[in-house]
Amino acid sequence: MTSRLFSPMTLGSLALSNRIIASPMCQYSCVDGTPQAWHQMHIGNLAASGVGLVLLEATGVSPEGRITPHCLGLYTDENERALSKILEGVRTYTSTPIGIQLGHAGRKAACAAPWKGGAQVSVLQGGWQTKAPSAIPYNETDRVPHALTTEELKGIREAFVQAAQRAARIGIQAIEVHAAHGYLLHQFLSPLSNQRTDQFGGSLKNRLRFPLEVYDAVRNAVPAFIPVGIRISATDWVEDGWSLEGTLELSAELRERACDFIDVSSGGLSPLQKIDLKPGYQVPYAQAVRESSGLPVIAVGLITEALQAENIIKQGQADMVAIARALLWDPRWPWHAAAELGASVKAPPQYWRSPPHGKSTTFDM
Repeated sequence: MTSRLFSPMTLGSLALSNRIIASPMCQYSCVDGTPQAWHQMHIGNLAASGVGLVLLEATGVSPEGRITPHCLGLYTDENERALSKILEGVRTYTSTPIGIQLGHAGRKAACAAPWKGGAQVSVLQGGWQTKAPSAIPYNETDRVPHALTTEELKGIREAFVQAAQRAARIGIQAIEVHAAHGYLLHQFLSPLSNQRTDQFGGSLKNRLRFPLEVYDAVRNAVPAFIPVGIRISATDWVEDGWSLEGTLELSAELRERACDFIDVSSGGLSPLQKIDLKPGYQVPYAQAVRESSGLPVIAVGLITEALQAENIIKQGQADMVAIARALLWDPRWPWHAAAELGASVKAPPQYWRSPPHGKSTTFDM
């Protein structure tokens, strides 16, 4: 059979060998935003997994934009040099395209790593004053964030530009602007977190303004051959919050900008969210965005089985699927999916003799 999951795909001018994306996954293992030896192993592992594209973890465009004090950043020369060196080593052995997700955590910044509880860290413990569209904390126990002025918004937009330019300099092949999961750009979109009365708040048009300004600035900051997409939360899963209606309006604006792809997730803005968790629970949102906008769409969320992923593509619900935790659990998920679906997959020749007796997998260079 001919697998749709393993058929080639293009994002702008970037060719992908298949439609499996390694989703951005925070590692909380940096020092002052600079990647360490862990990242050499982690990124190399993802790049050798057989995916069509690796998207590096949420990367802060400024120190205060990091989710935790240990998150990846791309705002200093040292950040840039270290990441460049890691990517140079990885590219010695694999041609898998590598992209990056650029973001600002806003009011959800300055938190501890999940294995340390994930709560907001005090300033005395290495945290910092958070910033947001409005002075509304994520949790009642969090510090009240500073409401950003219009002049400060210019600075954040410029931080995205500079991070994107750093990414382009080190050969990053795709950029995803992070406007999901309750972080800063999502905070501007949702009426639950954005109660501004200026041109960036109130009406839907106004709430779209800053995220679109950031997208435009990033798009204009890098060469046209680098695809630029965006990750969105299709709904807050909270009454009177951000919803699919707003998402489709945002998608229409992105279509006008010839956005290269939309990565459709959901939730993350409010602790009051009530999510109906089940396999592929976010796929209908991806399908709605795809059908409405006509843009290439990535589906994500409890996609764990090869046939499940194959059917999402085959049925036209999405153009690509992003795998996260399932890829950490099974670092050769694409190899195993290719074997199940009768497809071939790229892998380092050092591993070509790895399939156990009775397993048939065709490897490509």
